[in-house]
Amino acid sequence: MHDIDDEDEAEDYIENALPLIGRIVMEFNALEQWFDQFICHVFSDRSEDLGLTVIHKMTYSSKIDLFKRLSDDLHYESQIMDEESNRTYEDLIKNLRESGRLRNLVVHADWESTNKEKYTYVNLRITKEGKKQEYIQFSEDSLGEIIELIWKTRGQVSEYWEIRDKKIYG
Repeated sequence: MHDIDDEDEAEDYIENALPLIGRIVMEFNALEQWFDQFICHVFSDRSEDLGLTVIHKMTYSSKIDLFKRLSDDLHYESQIMDEESNRTYEDLIKNLRESGRLRNLVVHADWESTNKEKYTYVNLRITKEGKKQEYIQFSEDSLGEIIELIWKTRGQVSEYWEIRDKKIYG
């Protein structure tokens, strides 16, 4: 049950948020598929077989870690990449992680717990200090910003893919 006093207000908010939540899921899935293709390309530019074998059943977060391990030497140990390429790479890693984090918050949020300020329950942390409930304020605007970040990140994958290929293959 909603914590919002006015049930009509709660229903309106959820009705407006649902298409945005669905869009976040759809756009994130497209980002992850595009990132999967790129990781496969990192393994071999001729066949996806090796890459698909490696990333099969890996979580999104694990794929980012794998990509980072495979790419850090290229960026920090070799002389192939310049400072601008390194910044592009670091920004891509940051946005890949943030896109995944925000998508998880949206997908796993308890939307029926939303209060009148649009704070939604997202997590329970249990530590030796006790239990702490975590809430995040989702608005239609903030959900739209998550979609924009996912789009931006997908574009960054393409941009980085092109930069990487030019630096490596000429």
